[in-house]
Amino acid sequence: MQLFADLTPKTAENFRQFCTGETKNPQGRPQGYKGSKFHRVIKDFMIQGGDFLKGNGTGSTCIYGKPAFEDENFVQKHEAAGYLSMANSGPNTNGSQFFITLTATPHLNNKHVVFGKVVEGLDVVYKIGNARTTREKPNQEILIAQCGEM
Repeated sequence: MQLFADLTPKTAENFRQFCTGETKNPQGRPQGYKGSKFHRVIKDFMIQGGDFLKGNGTGSTCIYGKPAFEDENFVQKHEAAGYLSMANSGPNTNGSQFFITLTATPHLNNKHVVFGKVVEGLDVVYKIGNARTTREKPNQEILIAQCGEM
């Protein structure tokens, strides 16, 4: 995964800290993507994860001391498979949830902040995208077993 820290430094840093687990929850325990799951899969569209609070798409947090943070910019577009973008519930509601595109998704441009791209392992992303689902929820858990920073 390559983060676009030059274009979206705040968004990239939020994601990076949840990858490393260096951010702590109110009880002082590390919180982040390790052990969380991809809770939403839409074939030929995107895979979504990042809800390590509730695991069902309703939980989100950010590293900035509030529930969500603002849209940084919409410079990068959803122009192909493999783009990493913030999932949100409207303008300026970015938190921990993210999605990875499985194809170009131009209808999401100027609505979701693109802040990275898969540079190795796109085959794994496609494999997740082909998982069996019921109402967009994978029938089997798809966990992030390990994550960090290289």
